[in-house]
Amino acid sequence: MKYKQLSFLRDVDGEKTKKAVEEALEKYRMYMLTVTDEFLPRVTQTYSLVPPSQTNAFHSSTESVAIKKADFERERDEYIERIRRAVNRLNKMERELIIRRYMTLEEPYDYEVYNDMGISESRFYRIREKAFYKLAFALRIEVYK
Repeated sequence: MKYKQLSFLRDVDGEKTKKAVEEALEKYRMYMLTVTDEFLPRVTQTYSLVPPSQTNAFHSSTESVAIKKADFERERDEYIERIRRAVNRLNKMERELIIRRYMTLEEPYDYEVYNDMGISESRFYRIREKAFYKLAFALRIEVYK
C-alpha cells in the first residue's frame, strides 16, 4: 500500500539529510571508541540499545583537565543517549539495520548487513532511507532545500 507523501518532505533535501544522518552516526561510532568497555551500551537480541549506568565520577591530578574531561564525557554521554533514543524509536527492521550497519565498532559493508538480515539489496536501501528520514527528524538534523 502506498502512502501519500507528506507535503513538508518535498522541502527536505534528501542527499544532504542522508549525509547529516551518516555524519551523526559516524560521530556516535567515534564517541563509542572513547567509552570504556564496561560503560558501552549493549545491543539486546531485539536490537535495541540499553544505556549503561553512569557514575560520572572522575579523578584527575589537575582540576582544569578534570573539568575539560568531565565536560567532554557529559557531552559525549548526552549525544550517545540522544542517538540511542532516536534509534530505539524506529521499527524493528529499521532499528536492526541501523544498529548492525552503523552502531557497532566494526564497520561492515552494506552487502554483509543485508545478507545477514536475509533481505534483498533494494529492500535494504528502502528500509535505510526510511530510517534515515525518521532519524533526521528525531534528531532535528534534517536539511531543507
